[in-house]
Amino acid sequence: MVILGIDPGYATVGYGVVQYDNVRFTPLAYGAITTPASLPFPQRLEMIYRDMTTLLEKFHPDCMAVEKLYFNTNTTTAIDVAQARGIVLLCARLAEVPIFEYTPLQVKMSVTGYGQAEKSQVMEMTRILLRLDKIPRPDDAADALAIAICQGHTGLSRMRG
Repeated sequence: MVILGIDPGYATVGYGVVQYDNVRFTPLAYGAITTPASLPFPQRLEMIYRDMTTLLEKFHPDCMAVEKLYFNTNTTTAIDVAQARGIVLLCARLAEVPIFEYTPLQVKMSVTGYGQAEKSQVMEMTRILLRLDKIPRPDDAADALAIAICQGHTGLSRMRG
């Protein structure tokens, strides 16, 4: 099964693509879709749309896992991230890729076994589970890989049910 993990944003959308065989995760690709701050916001959304479409066409994932948004301070940023997240969800929907959503707590619990794990612990466990030499960069890509791992660990039963 090919899983596409997404860490949503509008300046940076982290992505991670893994193959999962119910025992082992194999990283296929990871990185980030980035948009220049100098571009008008609608053009940034268009860039995300185009790059997400390309990712979906290239990897044909069996499902996509996306982090649910959690903001407690800057509502302007939250609204912009939510709009970019909507573009990501639309791309998957148009490609007929099933979408699964996870909270940061669910991702931490799935990857480390501890819901209050520090970001550095999640990143290190992601590195170990994927048998990588170093922690993936940028951080958004590492987060997206962790979200994909969460889908592999907890989401397969949701796909069947």
